[in-house]
Amino acid sequence: MDEEVDPDSEYVNSVLAHESAELVHILSGQSTAVIMKLCQMMPSDAGCNINQASGNASSEAVTEHIKALLEYFRVANAADCRTFLQSMCVLCDNIPMHLESKLMSAAGYENSACEPSNQSVMAGKSPSPPLEQLIKRPRIDYWMQYIATVKHSLQRRWERVSEQLVTDVQLENVWVGLRTANRTRERPDQTPGPADKGARTPEPDWDYGSMDSRVTLENFLQGCAGKVTVLVGPAGSGKTLLMSCLGQQWAHGLGPIPSFCLFVLLEFHQLNVLSRPLSLSELLLRHYVPVKDTIVDYLLSNPEQSCWVLDGYDKFHSKITKQDVQKELLDPEKPLPVADLISGLLNRQLLPGCTLMVTCRVRDVLDLEGISDKVGQLLGWDCQEIKEYVDNYFGKKGDSANRALGVKAAEVLVSSRHLLAMASLPALCNISCICLQYLLLEKEEEDSEVQREDQGGRNEGIMMDGTINRPQPPLTQVQIPSTLTQVYLTILSAFLCRDPDTRGNNDKLNTIKLPQSILSHHRSELGELSQLAWNGLEESKILFMKEDISQDVLEFSIKKGLLSQVELRCEDGMLVNSYCFTHLTLQEFLAAVRIMTSDDVSDTQLKKRFSLRTRWMTKSDQRTVFTDSLHLFVCGLASPCCTPALVQLARTPGGTGGQIWVKKRQTLVLNLLTKLCQSNLTGPKILELCHCVQESQDHQLAKQVVGTRPTLELRNIRLLPNDIDALAFVVNSVGDNAIGLDFRACSMESECLDVLPMCQHIHYLSFCSRRYGDKFAEKLSSILPKFKSLRKLEFCGASLTSTGAASLASALPSCPEVTEINLSDNNLKDGGIKHIADIFTKQPRLVLVKLGRNNSSLEAVDFLIGKMSSFLNIQHIHADGTKELTVTISQNPDMNSHFFHYEQSLSILPSQQASPKETFWIISGGHLDADTLRKMIEFLPKFNITKKIIVNDSGLTVEGLVSLTALLSDCPTVIPFGHINFRHKLSDDDDGNTETVSSVSLCCCGLLPTHLERVWRSLGTCPDLTLLDLSSNCLGNKGLRKLLDILPRLSAIQEINASDNGIGKERVVMLAGALCSQNNLTETHISGEQVILKFCPDKRMNNSSLPPSDMTPLCKRLVQCHGYLELDLSHCALTDKAIKNLLTVLPKMTSLQRLNVSHSITSTNAALVLVRCLTVSQRVTSVELRYNLPQAESFIEFDSVKAKETSCRLTHCSLKGDILERLLEILQQGPQLADLDLSSNQLEDEGVKTFVDCLQKLKITTYVNLSNNGLTQKGLLDVADTLRTCDNVCGVEISLNAEDRCVIWFTHDEDCERTLSVTDSGLERDHLVRLAEIISVSPSPTKLEFKNNFLQSDWIEDFVKLLNSSQRGFSVSIDERWIRSEEAVSLLCRCLYLSSSIHTIRYHTTLHLSLVNSTELTSVSLMDCAVEGHHLASMKSVIQRCPSLTELDLSHNSLGIDGAEFLCSVLPSLPNLTSLSIGSKEASVAVVEKLSEALLQAAAIQCLKRLVISRQSVMLPLGPSSLSHCGWSASGGLQLIQTLAECVRLETLWLNKIATTMGPSQANGVLDLLAAMEGLTQMQDIELKGWRMADRGIEELTRLLPFWTELRKISLSKNLISDHMGEMLLEALNSCTHLEELHLPSNSLGNVTAAKMALVVPSLTNITVLDISENSIGYEGSVSLSKAIMCMKNLTKIYLTSVGTSELCPVAASLAHCPLLQDVGLGWNNCGDKVALELVRVMPLCQKLRRIDLESNAISVSGAEALVKALQPCPALQMIRLWRNNVSAIEAQTLSLKERRLNFSST
Repeated sequence: MDEEVDPDSEYVNSVLAHESAELVHILSGQSTAVIMKLCQMMPSDAGCNINQASGNASSEAVTEHIKALLEYFRVANAADCRTFLQSMCVLCDNIPMHLESKLMSAAGYENSACEPSNQSVMAGKSPSPPLEQLIKRPRIDYWMQYIATVKHSLQRRWERVSEQLVTDVQLENVWVGLRTANRTRERPDQTPGPADKGARTPEPDWDYGSMDSRVTLENFLQGCAGKVTVLVGPAGSGKTLLMSCLGQQWAHGLGPIPSFCLFVLLEFHQLNVLSRPLSLSELLLRHYVPVKDTIVDYLLSNPEQSCWVLDGYDKFHSKITKQDVQKELLDPEKPLPVADLISGLLNRQLLPGCTLMVTCRVRDVLDLEGISDKVGQLLGWDCQEIKEYVDNYFGKKGDSANRALGVKAAEVLVSSRHLLAMASLPALCNISCICLQYLLLEKEEEDSEVQREDQGGRNEGIMMDGTINRPQPPLTQVQIPSTLTQVYLTILSAFLCRDPDTRGNNDKLNTIKLPQSILSHHRSELGELSQLAWNGLEESKILFMKEDISQDVLEFSIKKGLLSQVELRCEDGMLVNSYCFTHLTLQEFLAAVRIMTSDDVSDTQLKKRFSLRTRWMTKSDQRTVFTDSLHLFVCGLASPCCTPALVQLARTPGGTGGQIWVKKRQTLVLNLLTKLCQSNLTGPKILELCHCVQESQDHQLAKQVVGTRPTLELRNIRLLPNDIDALAFVVNSVGDNAIGLDFRACSMESECLDVLPMCQHIHYLSFCSRRYGDKFAEKLSSILPKFKSLRKLEFCGASLTSTGAASLASALPSCPEVTEINLSDNNLKDGGIKHIADIFTKQPRLVLVKLGRNNSSLEAVDFLIGKMSSFLNIQHIHADGTKELTVTISQNPDMNSHFFHYEQSLSILPSQQASPKETFWIISGGHLDADTLRKMIEFLPKFNITKKIIVNDSGLTVEGLVSLTALLSDCPTVIPFGHINFRHKLSDDDDGNTETVSSVSLCCCGLLPTHLERVWRSLGTCPDLTLLDLSSNCLGNKGLRKLLDILPRLSAIQEINASDNGIGKERVVMLAGALCSQNNLTETHISGEQVILKFCPDKRMNNSSLPPSDMTPLCKRLVQCHGYLELDLSHCALTDKAIKNLLTVLPKMTSLQRLNVSHSITSTNAALVLVRCLTVSQRVTSVELRYNLPQAESFIEFDSVKAKETSCRLTHCSLKGDILERLLEILQQGPQLADLDLSSNQLEDEGVKTFVDCLQKLKITTYVNLSNNGLTQKGLLDVADTLRTCDNVCGVEISLNAEDRCVIWFTHDEDCERTLSVTDSGLERDHLVRLAEIISVSPSPTKLEFKNNFLQSDWIEDFVKLLNSSQRGFSVSIDERWIRSEEAVSLLCRCLYLSSSIHTIRYHTTLHLSLVNSTELTSVSLMDCAVEGHHLASMKSVIQRCPSLTELDLSHNSLGIDGAEFLCSVLPSLPNLTSLSIGSKEASVAVVEKLSEALLQAAAIQCLKRLVISRQSVMLPLGPSSLSHCGWSASGGLQLIQTLAECVRLETLWLNKIATTMGPSQANGVLDLLAAMEGLTQMQDIELKGWRMADRGIEELTRLLPFWTELRKISLSKNLISDHMGEMLLEALNSCTHLEELHLPSNSLGNVTAAKMALVVPSLTNITVLDISENSIGYEGSVSLSKAIMCMKNLTKIYLTSVGTSELCPVAASLAHCPLLQDVGLGWNNCGDKVALELVRVMPLCQKLRRIDLESNAISVSGAEALVKALQPCPALQMIRLWRNNVSAIEAQTLSLKERRLNFSST
């Protein structure tokens, strides 16, 4: 910044003189008023002259006046000059900050300090400077002081950060790849698929993974002022370091950020600490650099003078919200959540015009899409930069030994693929150097020991280093870790070996030979560290506080370098120390160690964490701070090579116990990998699987990966050399079996090609991307000779030119096995095609070459045809202009059959005279004049045409037609094929050949009616003719009449096309008459010039161009039709008059079954006229009309007799005001409606109010749909009021979110329960009050459901208080995200205090209240809501005052000792307790024993009817034999058995996952528990999930079942139930006639069980839920199961996920017999469209259906579209899941826009 000048000197005049040029420019942009005010400060004579002159002066004149003004004050005295400068700074806008500061500094700000001014100046009209002028200077001073403070802070920060740096950071040496927005996420490079046709694909819009260019970071940041710049890079790429360096440079006046700007550096991990709302000033002044508030005003006035750097968005716990519409500015003084504050900055709602920089990971950049102006990615270090860093690391001390060690380290690093990949990131490069130092010094020690032993004590012959007294070790002996996991094991050992007393980057390692048990030596420290790492992973936490880890382990970790210290500013502004692992991957590695060595991480937790990541980024991806390396480390630790290390770290070291446990966990990981190897995965996940398998070093797994995948398809991802290395490990596992690699649209650097030859036995290589050009082809050519087994090469959809083709042509002869080459869709042109054609003779096995879409000309085609004479192996050349060019080569040179196919020109015909005999002849385009036709006819017999002749668009005359058809006698083999295709211009001709054909196309021939008879004679009587195309001729009405006359002669005809023949409007009546009189004519289609006649089973007439006057004659003709008749009037633009004429005749058209008026309704009024069909015909069954919705059907359907029920759907018609009232009048006059759909009609609140006021008068039996009508909360209340005003309304569903759902349900039972469901509707206190009033006077019991309505606690309390006076029983459900933990307990207690009518209250993700007047509390539940034991203290007094309590549920919480003591204190006071569900997520002995004690001391233990204990909640051992695995006391299991024996009245028992294996030691425990249940004869609900009881346990259970005659529910998932035992189980259940729910998933049931179910289920008439997922039912079993389902009339839920067969059509069809069905699960069965179509037929019959799960099947777009149509009459159906089906992402997005209820996401 410029130096300030002394305000007391006359130097102020020189400052004005120095800056005059810039001031002239600034003042020229000011308003005339400002200029005149400044001029008034001059003496009256001079100022007046300028004022008068500047009144209407030109811009040049004004500039001259401004110069005169400045010149006057330049020579004026210092006081006048100061006054002028002060006024100018106050009055003028857009003065640069550095200039304004300089001028104000020169002018001073104390007016009294100035010397006396000239009287002539003071006599002017401008008095002393105003107050704002006196304030501005201090504001600038504060601003500059604050900037100075910030600079000092950033300099200190850099000093701390740079202490540990090995090399200096220079922005000009940091490289950034520019990135552009991704416009086509699904196919980023737009590489065409194999079916794409047409010209060469245009250049793509690059995706987020592509690099347009490479610039330095310094250049990248140029021009970022006022913009949002995003810098992305992986963890460890140096983003935070670079931002600190940027701040340091700014503090020194360097770098791209101007020094006069305020540099604000905020780190997202610091922002995570801020939980309370903050204003912008609070954020800046309290949590950045504390200072006075004065600078905030200046910042708000000058936002462009600030640069905000937001570092580490990937670590932010919240998510940036984007504003898609014009946003309003936010109040900077209003406290907001930190996420909203940051979003406001990025969306320009705060400080618009400021400069913003954000750093994040690549996957997080999608959150900033549409916000960022510029995106760049930090590029990794190349090999040279890595070597320089290694050299600096080892050479920092300057001695030759370390430098020599550095040279060796660099060579070792380059030779290791894993180390080299790590070292491309600066942070991991440092860790790699530590690892290499450890390896080299360890090897040096080993070599020294060997040499000492060999020399025996003689030192004379040893080669010594000149600096230190030790021998130089050999280089090649270093053992390099073979996997990434082994690298990190080595890194862990290296850290542990570091000298604790050494500081700096080059920490010394202990070179004394350490024992092999170094890991076990530090087992306790590593155990605590791994626990910390695992906890952080579970909680998404990377920063840890001092209290999270013991002091000794903390000091140990910091000394060893495993943990780093990070300064953290707390919410109160205090600075504290926090700690993080040296790198995120190190935390993930230690977490993986925890998983593999500690039994406190369950198998379930491992499976949950074990998933393959994908490199495809989507906006719905779950954000995580970690690098997703955990699964790789887990797989690597499952390798036998890591077993010894894991055994040393296991919690049960030594002996065989620890080793057995470790191997068991390793086996589990390998089993998970095995399942993934056999599953259907996307390309990125296949690649990730290859990495996992490589880490495991298991060759059998590698074989399974490629066993079901002969070609590994990798699509749309960026590939690195280590990716190819992982592929090579997998590919090479199959030995000689050939494998294909498809790199479609992948970004691949040339280094990847260097590694690719490691993949052996490759038979297919495909490179399809515009990224691949000549340089890539040249590099590929250098490695192609190494692929000796290559059979197919694709290099299509790329940027290959003739140069690249020449490179490939030079290399391909070295691949003798190549049979197919595809170079289509490039830019080869003629020269490139000739290069490829030259290798035909050099490839002995070549069969097919594709060269289409290469910008080639006819010259290339001519060249290939010439090759046919010199290379007889060419069998087929197909050329379609410049689009397709394919050469087929036969390996049998004696073959006599060839094929030439060319379109558009015959100019190359003479060059074929030397070609051998042909099979097909297809010539299209050009002009077949008489000479050409004569020559072709001359040569055709010589070519031995055996199959087909096609001559399209060739200008053939009628004479030519006769001549050509005469050739059929010379080509007899053409006749059986029966196809002649002519598209040409015909003229008069004589009779032709009389051979018969089955298909004739004579389009574009200029045929007149007089030609028709000659055509018939030319082609014979045509008794076998099936298809006749006479389109685009001149037949007219007369020709159509002749055509209709010959219809009886065409006995086999299926279709006639007479379009574009100038046929007049009389055609409608003519065709209608033919439709009635000709029995074989069943369908006519008339649209514009289109006239098509079809012959099919049902009568159908399609007409899309019908004048109103023709409607009556048409319909009168159609009245004569008998049988099934469809009338299609789509695209007809029906007028009101035409519709009225139609309605007049409609009652007489008794054969009409369907009237299609799609896209024919021209107005809302026309739609209303059509609706009147409800009043004129009693046969109407369905009316569906849409006016403003493109691509949607509108139709009316009829029954053959009087309709029993009618459905009316009138949508997208803008029903407002009078139109709505007219519609209601029509509906009141019409028949009873089953359903009425008025969605998307812009009714808004007023229209909905009008409708509901009339609702009582309408005759509706099922539902009314009012969705998408712009309702607000006011309309919501009106709709809800129908529960009170309409006796037959039984339910109202409303959601005011994007779905905008509003449905009213009806019933015939006036006493049934009424339901009001309100979701995402932003209710406020007044709305709740009104709803309470409505419910309080409801005539029937009512159920209220509120979800995500942003309700506050006090509102809920007031609502509950109002419900206290209700005279009828009702229930309330409230689901709000904030109701958790302590808030849930507090709210529950408050509700109980406020309302004495609460009968039951429970919370499980949702707060449920059941209220009955004059009753006592009987049930309290707080299930799985993060309640801890100490939270329950406030409930103690409440519970103890409820002696009538019968149910208490506290399961799935963290009760701990406090919770157990709470139960001990309250259970004795609950004498009527019959149901108890308890649980604690802690697995301590004390907790379990305390809970058991509480059970045994309960006053009502003998009356207990329901007991729920699960392993997920409380893990109880089953006897002494299980203690070694569970770590519990023997008393726990014994107490459980004792408790069961006491609970003789037990009705509900949940004991899930008590036993995890069925080994001999635990089998007795399971049997003992089952035996203890023998006396529980009142059992109604039992869950024994995960017992793995197998046959012995099931036998014991079947013995008990006949005594449980009251059983309602049984759940036996994961119990190893065999098919035979399943049959026994069902036989035993035959006596449980009250059974409602049967859950048998995840067993081994099959066809036998299904067959038994068909026999048993008819007697179990109360079944409502059936779950047999994850069994192997098969097709035969599905047929049996369908018979059983037909008997389940009360079925509401059925789950058949992954049942071993895709043929589930019988099951789907049987669901039609279940009218109460609500939930269907058919996922993961590979079902196709047939099952979807069966469901389409079932959906209208199951009106209560709410959800269908079809994920991971094989449903195509066709099936999905059918489901979309079927959803329209099913408003209750809320979701159909279609994730992982045969629907592309683009198609899925299109379908989702049509129907929001289709869910294609994974969640």
